[in-house]
Amino acid sequence: MDHPAEILLDAIERVREADGRYSREAYLFVVAALGHAVERLPPERSADPVRRHLVGREVIGAMIDLARVEFGPLAATVLTEWGVLRGHDVGEIVFQLVAAGQLSTQPDDCLEDFDRPDDLMAELALPRESRKPLRGPV
Repeated sequence: MDHPAEILLDAIERVREADGRYSREAYLFVVAALGHAVERLPPERSADPVRRHLVGREVIGAMIDLARVEFGPLAATVLTEWGVLRGHDVGEIVFQLVAAGQLSTQPDDCLEDFDRPDDLMAELALPRESRKPLRGPV
């Protein structure tokens, strides 16, 4: 039986063969950001499968937070190197992983959920304390 990490890596390689816009690291980082977001959910929300679902703005918020922790002031540079410039890019990666059977969505989820008026790079440039939290369902 294949290890889940091997299955994910194989799926990422298949996606990248069809669409090479984003680096392998970008896909892995989006998956890590999803895990980061889930870890931060309140216990009552985490326990409910419906309320545990993340919306686009929560995924983007987790990406921003994790990028700052992992890469500090180089976060924007790293994400740019990986091809991730906007929230829409994060959404593209998420929906490519959904199509590859690695993630799931709710019927009302759409790529436009990741289109925010704030630019991802502009958010990364803001000091952490001046950012508004990107909340989802309560």
